[in-house]
Amino acid sequence: MSEVERDLDRLLAEVQSAGDVPAHVAVIMDGNGRWAGERGLPRFMGHREGMKAVRRTVTACLDLGVRHLTLYAFSKENWSRPAEEVAALMRLLSEYVERDRSELAEKGVRVSVLGDRSRLSAPARRSVESIETSTAGGGELALNLAISYGSRDEILSAARTLARRCVAGDLSPDEIAPEDFEAALFTAGSPDPDLLIRTSGEMRVSNFLLWQIAYAEIHVTPVLWPDFGERDFYEAVLDYQRRERRFGRVTPVSDDGV
Repeated sequence: MSEVERDLDRLLAEVQSAGDVPAHVAVIMDGNGRWAGERGLPRFMGHREGMKAVRRTVTACLDLGVRHLTLYAFSKENWSRPAEEVAALMRLLSEYVERDRSELAEKGVRVSVLGDRSRLSAPARRSVESIETSTAGGGELALNLAISYGSRDEILSAARTLARRCVAGDLSPDEIAPEDFEAALFTAGSPDPDLLIRTSGEMRVSNFLLWQIAYAEIHVTPVLWPDFGERDFYEAVLDYQRRERRFGRVTPVSDDGV
């Protein structure tokens, strides 16, 4: 075992002994284009390298016992990028499915794709259906891939679903509860994220899981997504474990003021 591997094992043990790990981690995977640009490479190469970071992050979640992972892979706004870059991303999606589908199924990873599939290329849609079917029995990690996704659209879609239920007489507007709204979101079945990680140092949430991250702890790292590894993931979880999550409440104090 190399020194790097031993150091990673020590960090993993530190995280495991530091407290509860987040049940659900969401990641805004940012920096592929910048990574490629810094190396004089086409943007496509940054996206390809980013696929390796996806694998490392899935591995880190499995090692730590994180049960839900949501990755922001392609936003609805990304459709405005140059056609050749979008086409390359669609090809990469199919490549990822073909390469990793069997291994994910063996490791108990259940993959779901969140977003507007109607705009995906036909091969990409077939790949999405294939990986969801192949991994449907996974019980170790629920991996949500947000593709052609926008949170405002998701919220509008949920509102329309509830409106149709009200019109049909299934539901009274005055009886709509947060649980009803959450059940109409793409993430139904997953708990809200405990931890949101954003790579590349940008300080914004970019129309990602706006309802779901209301009380998430946010960790921003300057590391570009293609360079993001298990160490970076463990450090983000350690940062999460050091925080006091109050959900708007005041922490009780003892009589002596402590």
